[in-house]
Amino acid sequence: MSSCQDSELVGIARLAAASARLVEKKQAIYFEMEAKSILNHCSNPAMPFYWTINPYRGCELACRYCYARYTHEYMGMEDSQEFERKIYSKKDAAHVLDAELSSAKLRNKPIAFGTATDPYQPAERRFFTTRSLLEVLAMRRGVSLSITTKSDLVVRDSDLLKEIQKHGSVHVNISITTVKPRLARQLEPKAPTPKRRLAAVRALVEQGIPAGVFVMPVIPLLTDDAEGLNEIAKQAKAARAGYLAARPLFLMPSAKKVFLPFIEEKFPKLRDSYRRLFASSAYLPQAYGARIRMQIDAIRVKHNLASRPPEGFAAVHPPAPQQTAFAFPAEVLEQ
Repeated sequence: MSSCQDSELVGIARLAAASARLVEKKQAIYFEMEAKSILNHCSNPAMPFYWTINPYRGCELACRYCYARYTHEYMGMEDSQEFERKIYSKKDAAHVLDAELSSAKLRNKPIAFGTATDPYQPAERRFFTTRSLLEVLAMRRGVSLSITTKSDLVVRDSDLLKEIQKHGSVHVNISITTVKPRLARQLEPKAPTPKRRLAAVRALVEQGIPAGVFVMPVIPLLTDDAEGLNEIAKQAKAARAGYLAARPLFLMPSAKKVFLPFIEEKFPKLRDSYRRLFASSAYLPQAYGARIRMQIDAIRVKHNLASRPPEGFAAVHPPAPQQTAFAFPAEVLEQ
């Protein structure tokens, strides 16, 4: 990019252009981006959290349906594929967060990790940005924390999660769209297998960390059959998950540019159905959502799974305080 073009950039786009290149791999380039803030205020009062944290911009897991691809457009990147190829770790994230938490008005407000990008994507093995943020939170009292991820790497940080739990609350949502390995690889090319994710649920629960499964998104004509949803719940229960939540697919324009061509290539018989379903809206018809809710409600009853992390979620070690109960509304967009 020329210096003339650089001078025309503003805000996050300017920060992205000025970011230092750290490592280049065959399929991804890692950058370090200046971070003025780590906490992002969620302005929707229906959400069960007040703050969101996404340690990385971009996500190498390359989920075909990911709605958050649009966040790279803020950085002047119109190619949807750049979302999974250009990954930005937030510089001095722990220091920035510590300064923000020192403000009295920020204390004891629920914080959610991973509302846009996965905090345990491959970059985390190299940069430890997520872990550094958890180290800051572990030094605070009264932290209410949730983490959503597709990665079993979260188990690595069990020590910090248990430390936070001593004077606050923690739960981990493991995202699983299907337990069919081949289909999961097609939909989520670089995510850990469903088997590894379920093993993470078990490992967390056995260490006293509340964990459940998010079937998000439920994908029409691919993962929404009753047998498939029931199998996710069955395996989640076997892994000692405490709760199960689900929400149908929605396609932001940037996600549609990736997902519909994927459907046409891999599932050509579904092409026309998808074009009809998403012809005029990013969201599926309300009747579809109602049907999925009924299915999931019945499946939860069958397998004795809650719809949310229950209050007083019993921990094995150490004893945990009461867990705040909440519903899981629509996915949260990073502001």
